[in-house]
Amino acid sequence: MKAMILAAGRGERLRPLTDTLPKPLVNVAGKPLIEYHLEKLATLGVKQVVINHAWLGHKLPEQLGDGQRWGLQINYSAETEALETAGGIKQALNFLGDEPFLVINGDVFIDYLPDLSVAYQRVAQHQADAFLWLVDNPQHHPLGDFAISAQAKLNLSDEQRFTFSGLGIYHPTLFNALPAGKQALGPLLKHAIAQQRIEGEHFSGYWCDVGTIARLEQLQIRLQAQR
Repeated sequence: MKAMILAAGRGERLRPLTDTLPKPLVNVAGKPLIEYHLEKLATLGVKQVVINHAWLGHKLPEQLGDGQRWGLQINYSAETEALETAGGIKQALNFLGDEPFLVINGDVFIDYLPDLSVAYQRVAQHQADAFLWLVDNPQHHPLGDFAISAQAKLNLSDEQRFTFSGLGIYHPTLFNALPAGKQALGPLLKHAIAQQRIEGEHFSGYWCDVGTIARLEQLQIRLQAQR
């Protein structure tokens, strides 16, 4: 399975750190945030990774190179302006191929990647267009995004919503009808959820949306305490 790390955001709430760095290169406990993802993907057996970039994007290949350090092959999808999540994935499809692929936000941290095998098969067999991992709602997003109904189908009801973690497996056909250019992922997912084409499950491991200086500092303290 191929993977894509979303790394094109500006990171306004992490300024001034992101005035000179793309958000996924912000240092946490001794290494850039994105390198934790690369290590976990390599451990999982992923061989090819696509990283999209826009703001100060040239610094990503300068720091990460071709991925050889982790036993990976990294391809870079450059965006002259950030295309948002769905637009960035759409542009990168030529790297990702015709099989389902994993996508993870470059500005989140998770302790471990869940077992992806069942989810991958569900999407590969066209039983779902995507499979998403949801987490308990953090303080900054108390209302959540999606609920999980029977048979792991996601829905838009108000009953016990969870927050989308930024980790998901997608079939490339989900993006077929999407025009090229700047496109948000939310409307695409909601349309497919309404058709009962998106599945998911709750992820109970540690997850952090490293979107602010305060949350970055909390993660730093956690990782340093684990050493």
